Amino acid sequence: MREINVQEITSAIREMCIEANYTLSDDMACAMNKAEEEENSELGKKILGQLLENLTIAKEDMVPICQDTGMAVVFMELGQDVHLTGGNLEDAVNEGVRQGYVEGFLRKSVVSDPLLRVNTNDNTPAVLHVSIVPGDKIKITVAPKGFGSENMSKVCMLKPAEGVEGVKNAILQAVKDAGPNACPPVVVGVGVGGTFEKAALMAKKALTRRVGEHSKLEHIKDIEVEMLEKVNGLGIGPGGLGGRITALAVNIETYATHIAGLPVAINMCCHVNRHASREI
Repeated sequence: MREINVQEITSAIREMCIEANYTLSDDMACAMNKAEEEENSELGKKILGQLLENLTIAKEDMVPICQDTGMAVVFMELGQDVHLTGGNLEDAVNEGVRQGYVEGFLRKSVVSDPLLRVNTNDNTPAVLHVSIVPGDKIKITVAPKGFGSENMSKVCMLKPAEGVEGVKNAILQAVKDAGPNACPPVVVGVGVGGTFEKAALMAKKALTRRVGEHSKLEHIKDIEVEMLEKVNGLGIGPGGLGGRITALAVNIETYATHIAGLPVAINMCCHVNRHASREI
C-alpha cells in the first residue's frame, strides 16, 4: 500500500490549471500547424494563422490562450493500492482549482447555483470523475471546458434500428448546428453506448485523447476517419468563415448498452481543446 498526501494532488492540479490555460498541448499545437498547411481557403488559412499567432503570444507573455478559462473538469485514475492521507480527496481537488485560478489570474466563471447565479469567485467547484484502477499511482487529467463549445453539445437517444448511420447522422448534425459557435476548428468527442449519462461522460473523456490517436477498435477507427472527412466537407471552416478545416479530430468512445437503446453523445470543443495530465 502506497501512501499519498492529498496535498500532492492539490499542488498538481494547481499547476495543471495554469498550464492548460496558458499553453496549448503538444498534440493540439501539431494539429493546428498541420491544419494551416492543409487549409485550401485563403481566408481560412489567414484565420488559422491568426489563431496560431494568438497561441504564440499567450505562451510567450504568459496570458490565457482564451478569455473563457472554462469550468475545471478533472479525470482521475486512482490506483487501488493507494492510501490517501491528509484530508478529503474532493476538497483537495477543489483547493487545487482554487489556487490555480486565483494565483494564475484566470477568469472565474463558475456560479454556485444554476438559477441564483452567484459567482464563487475562485472557479470552484470542479467537476470530478474518479475511476479505480490497478496499481499504486494516480493519473490526473485537468481539462478546463469553455462554454461556447460546451453549449453546442448534444445527447441523442437513438433507436437501435438507426444503427451506425444514425450515429453518423447525429455527429454530422451536431457539427452543422454548432456552426461557428463552437469556435472551429473543433475537436468532436463522441460517446456511443452505455446509458444517458455514460454516453455523455465518454464524449467528454474522448476530448482528452491525443489528436491523431484513433480508437483501438478497427470499426470505430473507420468511423472516426470517415466522419472527420465528412465534417470537413461541411464548409464551416476556421472561425466559421468558410474553408475545409472545420474539425481537427473526431474521437469516439464506446461502451456496452441495453438491447432497447443506442445512446449517442456529442461533446464539442473549440480549437484550443485544453488538457494537461500528470502522474503521481
